[in-house]
Amino acid sequence: MIRDLTIFLTYAVLAVFAENAVFTRGLGVSRLIRLVNDDAVGTFQFWVLLALVELLTAPMGFFVLNRVIPGLPAELRLPLRPLLYLGCALVAYLIVLGFLCLAPFKHKLKLLRTLPLASFNTNVLGTLIICSTQGYTLIEHIGFGVGTSLGYLMAVLLVDEAERRLDNDTVPAIFRGMPITLVYIGILALAIYGFTGHTITL
Repeated sequence: MIRDLTIFLTYAVLAVFAENAVFTRGLGVSRLIRLVNDDAVGTFQFWVLLALVELLTAPMGFFVLNRVIPGLPAELRLPLRPLLYLGCALVAYLIVLGFLCLAPFKHKLKLLRTLPLASFNTNVLGTLIICSTQGYTLIEHIGFGVGTSLGYLMAVLLVDEAERRLDNDTVPAIFRGMPITLVYIGILALAIYGFTGHTITL
């Protein structure tokens, strides 16, 4: 039990920092930029829904990888994998949707409007694909999924803070807004990418 918890926490921390899905893989960058500027979608509400979807899709993705895909013909395994993972996201969406419909939440309508954005994005699909290509165990799948959602929250908060600080007259007019935000994300991505390093294949 202690060993499993340690593995879970290790892979969650790995996903938050060294393998941040936004900064090292570019997953969900377009959604992140819209989320920062979108007053209709609350950052923490989006994160809670994303975390729930990631938590539910991780064991489903592990099951698909180890039980469903090996039973398919060899030539169909790779092409059908993203569709099967999308099916996992759909099942997770329906579970969370059912929970939201039954639970007496104060901001239920806002959460219901945000749920599709949190369920069907490259962050969820990309996390499942990364876990499958790395050959993670079930605990590692779950830890990496939860860590990825935390890493996404960290990315949103960092970009949100940067937008506030970069909105001033010292930034040349031509770079204000989206250009300086993308430059900032690029520099931050290089800094985070430095945690994992890069091996040149010869």
